[in-house]
Amino acid sequence: MADTTREAARPGTPAAPARPGRTARAPRRVPLPRRLTPWLFLLAPLALLLTFTYAPIANMIAYSFTDWDGVSPELNYTGTGNYTELLTRSELFEVFFVSGYYLVASVVQIVLALYFATVLSFDVRFRNFFKGVLFFPYLINGVAIGFVFLYFFQDGGTLDSVLRLLGVETDHAWLGTPSSANTSLAGVSVWRYLGLNFVLFLGAIQSIPGELYEAAEIDGASRWHQFRHIIAPGIRPVLSLSVILSVSGSLSVFEIPYIMTGGATGTETFVIQTVKLAFQFNKTGLASAAAVVLLLIVLAVTWVQRRIVPDEKVDLV
Repeated sequence: MADTTREAARPGTPAAPARPGRTARAPRRVPLPRRLTPWLFLLAPLALLLTFTYAPIANMIAYSFTDWDGVSPELNYTGTGNYTELLTRSELFEVFFVSGYYLVASVVQIVLALYFATVLSFDVRFRNFFKGVLFFPYLINGVAIGFVFLYFFQDGGTLDSVLRLLGVETDHAWLGTPSSANTSLAGVSVWRYLGLNFVLFLGAIQSIPGELYEAAEIDGASRWHQFRHIIAPGIRPVLSLSVILSVSGSLSVFEIPYIMTGGATGTETFVIQTVKLAFQFNKTGLASAAAVVLLLIVLAVTWVQRRIVPDEKVDLV
C-alpha cells in the first residue's frame, strides 16, 4: 500500500482517471433580479443628482451663451459675448480681492480647529462639553448668524458694550469701512465654520491606533512630539481636504456678507455680484457666464492643490 502511494506521488506519473458519474460543477448563474438590485438602490440618488445638480449646471452653461433676462421666454444666442464682457471689464474681477480676507480667515480657522482637536483628543476634563461648544455654531442657520452679528457689530451694540465694560471706549464703526467690515465678516466666518473643521480633525485623530500613543509615552515622547510624528502624518488626507474646502469656500463666500451688509462698504464678493447681475440688473445670461467662470476657477484651484499636495497613503502601523 505504501509503495502504491509513493508511485502515485511521483512527478510525471499520469493522473488517475476521474470516477464515473462525477463531473465538474458549472458556476452558478446569478438571477437577473439580484443583479439589478444594486442599480435599483442607486436609481433614486442618481435621479436626484441629475435633477438638482447636473441638469441645472447644463442649463447654466446654455444660458451663459444667451442674453436672457430671466423673465422673457425668448433667448437670443450671443455666442461668447458674455465671457468677452467678463474678461474685458476688470471691475467684475476686483471683488476677488475681498476673498483674500476670507482666505486669511480660513488659515486661522484651520489652525484653531487643529489645536482644539488635538487638545480635546487627549484626556481633558469637560472635553465633551467643549466639543459641543465648538461644534454648536455650525448647527445654527447662516441667516440667523448674520442677523445676530449684525446687532453684535452695530454702533453701541454688543461688542461696544463689552469693550466699555472692560474700560475700552471706542466709537469705531465696525462695518463702516471696507477693511474693518471685511475683517469683521471674516471673523464671523471663522466662528461659524470652526466646528466643521474641528469635527473632521477630531475624527481623524481618534482613528489613529491608540497603541502608537502608548508606545510614544513609554519612549518619553512629549505632546508636541506625538503631534509631530503621529497626529500630523495620520491626518494628512483630512488636512488636505480641509484646505481645499477652505480655499474654494473663500472664493465663493455669499451668505454672511449678503445678510450683514448686502455687499455694501466694499464687502461685495463675486457670488453677491453674480446674484445682483441676475436679479437686480436682469442680466441672467451674464450672471450665468460669471457662475461658469467661478466654477472653472474653483476647479482649477482644486486641481493645483491636488498637484502640489497629492494624496498619499498613510501607514503609521
